[in-house]
Amino acid sequence: MDDVLARFEAFSGTFGALDAISLVFLVAILIEAAIDIVSGKRRKGETFANFAIEIGNALLDRTIFGIAFIVGLLVVESFVSWTLPITWWSWLLALIAADLTYYWMHRFEHEVRLLWAYHSVHHSSPEYNLTTSMRLSWVEGLFEWIFFIPMIMVGFDAIQIIAAISIVVIYQTWIHTERVGKLGWLDGVFNTPSAHRVHHGKNENYIDKNYGGVLMLWDRLFGTYQAEEEPVAYGVLKPVNSVNPIAINFSEFWSIIKDVWGSRSLAQAWRYVFGRPGWRPRPAEG
Repeated sequence: MDDVLARFEAFSGTFGALDAISLVFLVAILIEAAIDIVSGKRRKGETFANFAIEIGNALLDRTIFGIAFIVGLLVVESFVSWTLPITWWSWLLALIAADLTYYWMHRFEHEVRLLWAYHSVHHSSPEYNLTTSMRLSWVEGLFEWIFFIPMIMVGFDAIQIIAAISIVVIYQTWIHTERVGKLGWLDGVFNTPSAHRVHHGKNENYIDKNYGGVLMLWDRLFGTYQAEEEPVAYGVLKPVNSVNPIAINFSEFWSIIKDVWGSRSLAQAWRYVFGRPGWRPRPAEG
């Protein structure tokens, strides 16, 4: 325990800087929300739901689920006998590795229904503004740490990994806006408001595109990049139709339970849970 606390202390400057940046973003979120609500540009219910979900996340991330994320990585780390030194180059590698890991985690969250059940929370709003960045599942911390085990196996420090992925996630706050238009060549290199608007679109050619956290390099490399070409229709193909934070967080899990209950075979039940979102058996399969 003393070693873990000492390592957190060693990274305290990084976490302190991230807290300061998060505070600046929070002020921007509040200002934008106030302007939009007064001008009638957004639905109050959606905005209040986003804030309520963020309050739940703030409590959970600092208690049971946040602890699960940290402890999970620390337990795995205890079985690895080699570590990379904490230097400028290991920081650079950690940020690149965290961004690449985020890409694949994010992609799996769109392609595996059980993972989509919690990630769909972030996509469920029919609006797109800075408060959308706070609309994150209450339970994702129970799952997402697993994707960073390969970084532990390579030798990255667990606390450094947490700091690196925090940078990748906090960076994405500012891109949830329609107030910033296209940025030219930057849209094809970095995750910008234009690139991320595409990711949140339910337009046919926008679905399952632009998974990157900071860089669009991974999307270009793995064939999932899409430039913003037409107005974006936000939300999901199966709307929640509720501003209740509990319904927003758990409606897709409930849908999975109902589908599994009504399945006619173990194979169908498996596909309902681990297949692609929207999978349905062919008529011949019942």
